[in-house]
Amino acid sequence: MFKQIRKTMQNTNGRCYFNMGEMLDSLALDHITNLSTMLIPFIADFKQAYLMLLTKSANISNLLTVKANNQTVVSWSLNSPDIIDLHEKGTANLAERINSAQKCQQHGYRLHYRIDPGFIYPEWKKGYAETIKMALTKTEPENITLGMLRLLPGHNRLALNAYPSRPPVCDDNILKCKASDGKLRFTTNLRIEFYKYLIDIIRSFNKKVSIGICRETNQVLSELDGLIDLNKCNCITWQP
Repeated sequence: MFKQIRKTMQNTNGRCYFNMGEMLDSLALDHITNLSTMLIPFIADFKQAYLMLLTKSANISNLLTVKANNQTVVSWSLNSPDIIDLHEKGTANLAERINSAQKCQQHGYRLHYRIDPGFIYPEWKKGYAETIKMALTKTEPENITLGMLRLLPGHNRLALNAYPSRPPVCDDNILKCKASDGKLRFTTNLRIEFYKYLIDIIRSFNKKVSIGICRETNQVLSELDGLIDLNKCNCITWQP
């Protein structure tokens, strides 16, 4: 992997973004691999390279032993406490994640949050307001990226087959809207309501943080014009 990164950087004149959190948790096994202690200083040697670490853990001991740099962003995937308790078994709870984020920011790391996938459930407004309040009263992230639950047809069936003892992630009857990308989603109106509500709560605590939207349709993005920054999301790391 290190050879691949070095080769990539030798063959480019622009910035390169290395996202370790797209298909896995960047820090869940870090106490076994110790990868962060090698990768963070390695990335710092390439001034146009940027590293994104995304996690639902509180596994930050290694991060606090190495020098932070402006090319590394540590991002926490957050959700409402209800959703964490129900669907994110084995992960750190909300308070543990935010306390870890606070320690990393104090150590000098750049900080992002990703609230995705968002759920509509009876107490969703209360739950997500609690999440945002806890995060933004303890930390000052550069960016908060929002997204909502989207499933390819068959995802629920695969999840039920893999974890038969767990409740389904979402009743098939709730995700009624097959969007332009072929994914099942909450209705357009519900998604717009969700985003605008969370944006209002975020702005009540932090007027400056950039807000991105993850993998949404053009119709929803157009309804949020002026409220979000299309050029800044969790997956892209920019110069501070």
